[in-house]
Amino acid sequence: MGQGREAGNYDYDKEVFFGINKNSIGGLIGGLYLKLGSRITENTFQFFSLELANVKNPKEARYSTYLGNSFIYGKSNYLYSIRPQYGRELILYSKAPQKGVQVSVLTAIGPSLGIIAPYYIEYAASSSESSRAQYDPDIHQSMNYIMGPGRLFEGLGESDFALGANAKAALTFEFGLFKSNVSGLELGYELEGFTKEIVLMPTTENKQIFQSVYFTLFYGFRK
Repeated sequence: MGQGREAGNYDYDKEVFFGINKNSIGGLIGGLYLKLGSRITENTFQFFSLELANVKNPKEARYSTYLGNSFIYGKSNYLYSIRPQYGRELILYSKAPQKGVQVSVLTAIGPSLGIIAPYYIEYAASSSESSRAQYDPDIHQSMNYIMGPGRLFEGLGESDFALGANAKAALTFEFGLFKSNVSGLELGYELEGFTKEIVLMPTTENKQIFQSVYFTLFYGFRK
């Protein structure tokens, strides 16, 4: 039998993981992650996962206003990506029940649904009036008149959508002091493409295909 099952009868066939993602094209928190896995051979798992990610233009930069808040100058849209995936994971090195590190390699592929939500700003229309609108470089030409971002989730109901696909490959390192509880780190590369160009910043180069390196911190359960 495999090393993982010999070491203290560390036997499991199902797993559920939750994670927080940080990547090279996301924000402070790049996204959220859910993974449901099941064993298909001694050292191989299949899994279904769901990623919710915030995709940014690498040229985005925050500026502070005299009111003390901040905004992203030149940004006209958010991109939120919903990524259901199917994948396989191969255990390269198994861990003992209460010590050691388990190392695996995985690949996954799936469709993408891009939610393109307008980025609102508050703009000084005059010395006594302000208005909130989606950033437009033809109208909001001076950042000195921008008072800050719009309200949270403002304009979400005006979102556009884009279909696409994604694929990733990664190494995972799992730790845990108990048989049923696991924490770990996933390090990988992800490629995502949409059927149309996603305009995040109208005055800079925008893309249809996005690639990133990432790490995901996860915690989960096995049985």
